[in-house]
Amino acid sequence: MSEYECRGCTEYRELSRRGFLRIGSAALVAAGVPAWLPRVVFANSFKSNRDILIYIFLRGGCDGLTMCVPYADPAYATLRSATLIQPPGGSTNGATDLNGFFGLPPALSSLLEPYQAGKLAIVHATGFNVANPSRSHFDAERFVELGKFNDPALYTGWLGRHLGLVPATLPAAPVRAIAVANGLQVSLQGAPKALPVPGLAQSNSPNFGLTGPSGTRPARLASIGTMYAATTDPLMTSAATTQATIDMLNMIGFPTYSPHGGAIYPNSSFGYSLKSAAALIRANVGVEAIAIDRGGWDTHSAQGVNPGGTMYNLMADLAAGLLAFHRDIVSNSTQNVVVCVQSEFGRRAAENGSQGLDHGYGNVMMLLGHRINGGQVLSLGTNGLPGWPGLGPGQLFQNMDLKVTLDFRDVLGEVVQNLLGNSDLASVFPGYSPTFRGITVP
Repeated sequence: MSEYECRGCTEYRELSRRGFLRIGSAALVAAGVPAWLPRVVFANSFKSNRDILIYIFLRGGCDGLTMCVPYADPAYATLRSATLIQPPGGSTNGATDLNGFFGLPPALSSLLEPYQAGKLAIVHATGFNVANPSRSHFDAERFVELGKFNDPALYTGWLGRHLGLVPATLPAAPVRAIAVANGLQVSLQGAPKALPVPGLAQSNSPNFGLTGPSGTRPARLASIGTMYAATTDPLMTSAATTQATIDMLNMIGFPTYSPHGGAIYPNSSFGYSLKSAAALIRANVGVEAIAIDRGGWDTHSAQGVNPGGTMYNLMADLAAGLLAFHRDIVSNSTQNVVVCVQSEFGRRAAENGSQGLDHGYGNVMMLLGHRINGGQVLSLGTNGLPGWPGLGPGQLFQNMDLKVTLDFRDVLGEVVQNLLGNSDLASVFPGYSPTFRGITVP
């Protein structure tokens, strides 16, 4: 492993909440708002026919060439050994065929169900289509979530800007966006009525509210309400929004929520997060976006694509959660909802000497929902036409990585306009004009 990748690994281990908050908090303080409060903006009209977005970020840089295997590319098998997924047929580690070229690894094979139902689409060789991308976890995550590459002046996320531009689907809703995290993800910064609710990732979500002795809780809540009612906006509205959200969350029976369609969510933080998202959607409380993180994808060594391996377990957890959500909400609800899964970057095409993969470039995205044009793996060749950029000699980016031939903002832009009801893409993705690829059904 090179010195650069070693620094990248250390960076990822140390990133977490401290690094995550550094830039966003500085921007909020500069704007005169305490860092522990979301930055509140206001919308003033009403629209009710938009999708709810579940935005899942796979932090650490997942290996897209394992998530969706280009088994028919002859160069693929020459680049990998311990991390190789065999072609379909005859092997316990064989891929499940999707279209004669791409396949799902065994850990994700259960996603064939929503794929064949036309509700799951995979987009390959995607990422920031720029000349010199970052292989720093912190920078790449931030740039993706901002929706613009390397702009130090930009501090609101693409999803936060979207929500600030459109009216609330339910004007009286106390909260429009929820981060299942200890703090707002960068993607949600700038969103109106957005709050972090880490308890939604717990198996038995506790009563939401203040910690401390229960006997004094009502008095302390009353004191806080009185104190912030005497302030001005945005503090006054933020405090009122927080308390209203606590009251709303306590009315939803998260621990007793019964999934539909025989869905069984995995017993993991990710599974509980998706199950909580499903409960929120069925409660119809006006939540428009839910951001969920699934970390652990920084597989520099012993990547482990076979049963019991690190990446196998990560993929199995992801697949179990998505399948349960598909059966529970997508297949058994008329509620418009779209799930978008992405990561900050992919991994190298060739494995390293530690049976792992270092930081790369091109990657996959997954989209699941009622109005997704599913049952397809979308990828472009280097000529911009449907195809595959290739993994052979002379085809790799910087002779190392899968090339990005489709900018991820093309995908998100189409979702934002066609499914989330916002055509102001110049504000959501400043400096970039998305090209629609037919991944959604308006």
